[in-house]
Amino acid sequence: MGPLSAPPCTQHIKWKGLLLTASLLNFWNSPTTAQVTIEARPPKVSEGKDVLLLVHNLPQNLTGYIWYKGQIRDLYHYITSYVVDGQIIIYGPAYSGRETVYSNASLLIQNVTREDAGSYTLHIIKRGDGTRGITGNFTFTLYLETPKPSISSSNLNPREAMETVILTCDPETPDASYQWWMNGQSLPMTHRFQLSETNRTLFLYGVTKYTAGPYECEIRNSGSASRSDPVTLNLLPKLPKPITINNLNPRENKDVLAFTCEPKSENYTYIWWLNGQSLPVSPGVKRHIENRILILPSVTRNETGPYECEVRDRYGGIRSDPVTLNVLYGPDLPRIHPSYTNYRSGENLYLSCFADSNPPAQYSWTINGKFQQSGQNLFIPQITTKHSGLYVCSVRNSATGEESSTSLTVKVSGPCHGDLTESHS
Repeated sequence: MGPLSAPPCTQHIKWKGLLLTASLLNFWNSPTTAQVTIEARPPKVSEGKDVLLLVHNLPQNLTGYIWYKGQIRDLYHYITSYVVDGQIIIYGPAYSGRETVYSNASLLIQNVTREDAGSYTLHIIKRGDGTRGITGNFTFTLYLETPKPSISSSNLNPREAMETVILTCDPETPDASYQWWMNGQSLPMTHRFQLSETNRTLFLYGVTKYTAGPYECEIRNSGSASRSDPVTLNLLPKLPKPITINNLNPRENKDVLAFTCEPKSENYTYIWWLNGQSLPVSPGVKRHIENRILILPSVTRNETGPYECEVRDRYGGIRSDPVTLNVLYGPDLPRIHPSYTNYRSGENLYLSCFADSNPPAQYSWTINGKFQQSGQNLFIPQITTKHSGLYVCSVRNSATGEESSTSLTVKVSGPCHGDLTESHS
């Protein structure tokens, strides 16, 4: 940067000593006509580097000059000043210890931080006749060079049209804006793209071959812009999802079930799931052909599923849609309610019958071996003693071909209560 250092005899005075030299700097009169310019070297500076605010066309016969942070010239924004007479350097409250002022009015800022970006004001005082001088203010804005961004991805190998990918533009940079590019064009806004509030994060929904990239992100501030290297997603082909099964309506403890996970491939491994849990190996479960076929020798009503198969390759896996069985069972032994009741002549008789069954069982009633009616419920108003006898509820499941029945002996008496007994067949 050249021989810019202040002379060895330069005095350093802290800002509290400013009042002692105020008479040298207190010339706030008409603006100067000198074409003073300020140049940043380098023009763009990165964090941690040094920058010199080099002053050109500095007028002659100067009394001194003052540097301020920002465009407000007050004590709190005062960085440092240089008094020509006596070669005195004065530090103000805004001095960080990294600024160096030179005799040619240039200002060196070392180890630049983000807080150093912004405007700087140089106030120069030219010696005039008597006690009057000429002053001028010159403002320069320092921009930090935007770092070269990079793109991080939640998943560089998404499944085609199936997975969401999150792209993030790094690093997070204050006072900067973000822009995204795909295939060298500004990102089109469709339902498949969504940006975060700051535009730093890009959400891709259901990536296809048309939206796999390449993607670039750009960080821009008022003084510079930088674009990342392109990132292209490695789109994986869809994995098939179906399960085939030989019987979706098996009979309980009777039918053999065979689940097959499609397709067959030496490049895939297969995992089976029941009710969201990995299916354990048990004596009742047989696995064939590298786990692709699952055989259940028998199934109960508590094993309806859902069943899923997972197909995996070296990039990951995908589960099939769930399959739930419709297990046919029953009818179980029916139950008559109420199961104990003594009747007297003139009362109403109401009995109901229920049996666990899938599909629902068909019900019928007989009294003393004679068919009475169909249906779950039996109602006889104002019974007499002739209604005493054996009441049988019979149930049948047409899908399983199974039948079952329960009997109830009812006694209808006059003034005295009779006995009520129940038997099953």
